[in-house]
Amino acid sequence: MVAEQADTLAPHRTQPAHTEDPRAAPATPPRDADSIERILAEVLADVVQAADVAAGSDFFADLGADSLVMAKFCARIRKRADVPPVSMKDVYRHPSVGALAASLATTVSEAPLPAAAPSPTAAAPSPPAVREPGGGSAHYVLCGLLQLLSFLGYSLVVAFVATQGYDWVSGASGALDAYLRAVVFGVAAFLCLSALPILAKWTLIGRWKPVHIRVWSLGYVRFWLVKSLVRADPLVLFAGSPLYTGYLRLLGARIGRGVTVFSRSVPVCTDLLTIGAGSVVRKDASFSCYRAHDGVIQTGPVTLGKDTTVSAATVLDIGTSLGDGARLGHASSLHRGQSVPAGEHWHGSPAQRADVEVPRVDPVPFGPLRRPLHSLLQLLTALLLYIPLAVGGVGILLAQVPQLAAFARPGPTALTTWVFYTEAFAASVVLFFGAIPLGLLLVTLVPRLLGRTLTPGRAYPLFGFHHGVQRTIELVTNRKFLNRLFGDSSAIVHYLRHLGYDLSRVHQTGSNFGTEVKHEIPTLSTVGSGTMVADGLSIINTDYSSTSFRVSRTSIGPRNFLGNRIAYPPQGRTGDNCLLATKVMVPVDGPVREGVGLLGSPSFEIPRSVLRDSSFDRLKAADELRRLLPRKNRHNVATMGWYLLVRWLHFFLITLLVAVAAELHGPYGVLALALANVGVLLFTAGYFILVERAFTARTPLVPLFCSIYDIRFWRHERYWKAPSESYLRIFNGTPFKNVIWRLLGVRIGRHVFDDGCFLTERAMAAIGDHCTLNNGAVVQCHSQEDGAFKSDRSAIGARCTLGVGAFVHYGVTIGDGAELAPDSFLMKGEVVPENARWGGNPARPMERGDTPGGGGRHANA
Repeated sequence: MVAEQADTLAPHRTQPAHTEDPRAAPATPPRDADSIERILAEVLADVVQAADVAAGSDFFADLGADSLVMAKFCARIRKRADVPPVSMKDVYRHPSVGALAASLATTVSEAPLPAAAPSPTAAAPSPPAVREPGGGSAHYVLCGLLQLLSFLGYSLVVAFVATQGYDWVSGASGALDAYLRAVVFGVAAFLCLSALPILAKWTLIGRWKPVHIRVWSLGYVRFWLVKSLVRADPLVLFAGSPLYTGYLRLLGARIGRGVTVFSRSVPVCTDLLTIGAGSVVRKDASFSCYRAHDGVIQTGPVTLGKDTTVSAATVLDIGTSLGDGARLGHASSLHRGQSVPAGEHWHGSPAQRADVEVPRVDPVPFGPLRRPLHSLLQLLTALLLYIPLAVGGVGILLAQVPQLAAFARPGPTALTTWVFYTEAFAASVVLFFGAIPLGLLLVTLVPRLLGRTLTPGRAYPLFGFHHGVQRTIELVTNRKFLNRLFGDSSAIVHYLRHLGYDLSRVHQTGSNFGTEVKHEIPTLSTVGSGTMVADGLSIINTDYSSTSFRVSRTSIGPRNFLGNRIAYPPQGRTGDNCLLATKVMVPVDGPVREGVGLLGSPSFEIPRSVLRDSSFDRLKAADELRRLLPRKNRHNVATMGWYLLVRWLHFFLITLLVAVAAELHGPYGVLALALANVGVLLFTAGYFILVERAFTARTPLVPLFCSIYDIRFWRHERYWKAPSESYLRIFNGTPFKNVIWRLLGVRIGRHVFDDGCFLTERAMAAIGDHCTLNNGAVVQCHSQEDGAFKSDRSAIGARCTLGVGAFVHYGVTIGDGAELAPDSFLMKGEVVPENARWGGNPARPMERGDTPGGGGRHANA
C-alpha cells in the first residue's frame, strides 16, 4: 500500500531503460576505456537524441546538453551493471565521452575485483518490511492533541499575565508612575519568560543523553515542548552576546571562557554541546545536537575544542567534533562521525582537509570586566528602555489617539455599530502604511550615520562601542518586509542603494535581486553592473576572533549570476562573468575566476552557460528590453500592490479579532484573550491558505521553461510574493503542518514528520508516506539562470529522509526509503534509487554508514 501511494504521488518518475532479473548476478564492469566509451556513447546518444556521439564532443559546448540532460544520463548509467556509476561531478570534470571513459577505466582498474556472485538458484533476500516509524495513527493523533493542549495552556498563562500587567500599568497616576510600573512589569515578565524554558528543560528532560526518540511518542512530546520553549526564550535575541552563551550554560552546555556564538539556530540538546575556550561560531551555523532520521529523533554530541572557528552557513551533524585550533570554512558541513584534527582547516560538504586557511582577525586584548559590563548594559537597555516603551507606548497611544481610544475600549454595543469598524479601518491604515516610510527613513539613515565610525580592515575589540555600531547596522538594515516588498522588481536596486550598496552602473533587468538578500554592512557591499542574484544571498562583511572583529568590503563582480543560498565572504575570488550555482562554496584562494561557472562545496569549474540557457538572449537586446521591461515593471508594481493589500487586510482583520476578545474580556475573563491567541494563529493560517489558493486557482503552477520577460514568469513571481510562509514555523514538528501542506496543494502522504522544511512551489511537490524532513531542508521546484526560468515537479517517495539543510532542486525523483545527508544539494533532474543514501554538494551516492539503530539508548515512551 505504501509503495502504491508513493507511485501515485510521483506519476512522472523515470522508468528504467531496461528490465533485469533482480536475482541475476551483476555483470562485471569492463576495465578498458574503449568498452566503457562505447557504452557511454550509446547511452548519451539516446539521451540527447543524436545519431552518434563523438568521443571528443563536449557535452555542453558541442552537444548543447545542460545539467538536467546530464542528470538523466547519469541516472541511466547508474541503472546498468556493465559500466561504473557516474556522478554529476564526474561529468563536469570530464566533459566528453572519451575523457569520462578514461577516468572511469582508471577507477575500475584500481578497484579490487568483485567477489563471486551467488548462485542464481540461491534465495533472494526478502525486502525490508514496511513499518510505521511513528508508532501508527493513535500516537499521531494523541501527539497532535497534546501539542494543541500545550499551546492552549501557554496562551492562557500569557493572556493572564498580560492583562494583569496592562491593567496595573494603566492604573498609574502620572507619567513617572506609569514608567516605573512598566519597568517593574517588564522586568518580571522578562525574567519569567527567560526562566520558564530553563525550568521546563530540567523538569521534563533532566540531562540530555544520546538517545533515540520515536516521533509522535510521549517522549517526543516532551522533546518538542522543550525545543519550542528553548527557541522562544527572549534571551535568544541576544545571540552574539555573553548573555546568550550564559543562557546555553544554564541549559547544560559546557562552554569555556571567551566563547562567542552568533548563530541564532539555538541548540536544543544542550548537555551534548561542548565548546572550548576562545571559540567562535558564526551566523547561520546549525549545531542543534539532534537530527531526525526515518521517523526517529537522534540526539548526539557536538564537540568544539579550544580556539576553534565554525564559519557562516555551516551544518554540524551529531557525533562531530573539531580539535583545538581547528577551522571549518563557510558553506561547509561535518557529517556524522567526522572529526577535524587539532589545528587543521577543513571545508566542503562533507568537509575535507583544505590547504587554504580560514581568515583570522588579530586578537585585541581587553580586560575581564568588558564582557560582564557589556551584558549588564544590554540588560539595562532592554529593561529600562525597550520594554517600558513597548508596554507604556501602547497605553499612551491608546489613550491619546481618539480613534484608537474608542477602538480599544468598545462599549457594550460598539461591535454592532459602523463607527467602530470605520475607526478601526482608519487606525489600521495609519499604523500599517505609516510604518513603511518610517522604516525606509530608518534603514536609510542608520548605516550612513553609524557606518562612518567603522574603518575597513581595522581590528576592533568585541563588546565595545564599535561592535555595538556594527550589530545595530546589521539588525536595522535587514528588514524582511521591505526586502520582500521590493525584491523581484526594478525597485530593489533603488532600495539597496538607499541602504548603502555600491551597485555601480545598474543594468536593469527587472529581476536583479530576489526577495531574500542580507548583509552585515550595506555600505561595504559592492555588486557589479549586469549581475543578477536569486534568493538567499548572504553577504559577509565581518570576520571575528574570540576578542575582536574586522569589517571589510565584499565585492561581487560584474555580469555574474548567483543562484540560491550563497554565502559570499569578503575574500571571495570571483571576478567578471561568473555563474555561481546554488549553495556553492565561494572560493577564497587561488586565481580570480572569470568567465566560468562554479558548482559544489568545495567548488569546481563548470561551463558558464549552455545553449539551452541562451535561448532567450535575443530578449536582452536594447530594443527588446525597452519594449518588455516597462511591461514587467507594470506587472511587478501591481504585484507589490497585492503584497501590501494582502498584508494590510490581514493586519486589519487581526486587529478586529483582538478587539472582539477585549470586548468579551468582561464576561469571560482571561479565557477570551487566551482563545484569541489561538484564534489569531488559526485565522492567520486559514487566511494565507485562502490567499495562496486564490492565486493558484487563477494561475495554476505547471512546469515552465520561459524567459523572465514572459508573463507566466511574472505571475510566478506574484505567487512567491503575495502569500506568506512565516506562519508555518509555529507548526513545525506537529501533525498540523501536514494538514496545512495538503490545504496548500502539496501531494503529501500519511504521518510525514516535518521539522521545518520549506517548499517553494507547494502544488509541484509530492511527498510519500512516513517521510522525515529535517529543519532547514528545502524542496525548490524552480531555477532561474540569467534570463531563463525553469520549473518542474519533484517527487519524494515513502519513508525518505531529508537531512538538516538539504536542498532538493526541480525535476527530481527520490525513491522509497532513500536518504539525503545534511547540507547536501541534489541537483535538478537527479533520480535517487530506492533505499540509497546520497550526500554532498552536489549530491552523489554514499555508503550507508550510520542508521538509526546504531548507538544510543531508546526512549520511546
